[in-house]
Amino acid sequence: MRRSDREIKDIEGIIQVMEKCDVCRLAFYDGGYPYILPLNFGMQVHEDQITLYFHGADEGKKYELMEKDNRVGFEMDCSHKLVMTGAKDSCSCTMEYESVVGRGRVEKVLDEEKFQALCLLMKHYHKEECMFDKSVMPRTTVWKLTVEQVSGKIRKKKKK
Repeated sequence: MRRSDREIKDIEGIIQVMEKCDVCRLAFYDGGYPYILPLNFGMQVHEDQITLYFHGADEGKKYELMEKDNRVGFEMDCSHKLVMTGAKDSCSCTMEYESVVGRGRVEKVLDEEKFQALCLLMKHYHKEECMFDKSVMPRTTVWKLTVEQVSGKIRKKKKK
């Protein structure tokens, strides 16, 4: 990381950023170009091992790519704020943000794990317990990303 002064050095700090984010972008290998998808996600952390969960329809390009090569990159970011740094008539500015990037392997979740994974997805977006219609489960595919490497970065303008 070029700007080590912005690096989030502890896994707890990285997880806190991930908990604030509402979209995770996955990049699959697709020959000469990456195939990137913005996705809703759920997260589970066990002994510093992060697992992300996603859901979708039962077919599509992502599944074809996953079958060929299940290695993916991911990115999520939040807390964006434009900060003007120059005089009022100047367009000098910077951006505040928090971000996480990483990589890992994706795989489909077995049917017996699907309910728990969908509960984690719902928990990420709802403060109160929110049950979903279980009748959607047979036509919903759930997959998980086991994170193998992750780093985080934060940029906050220093207060004067």
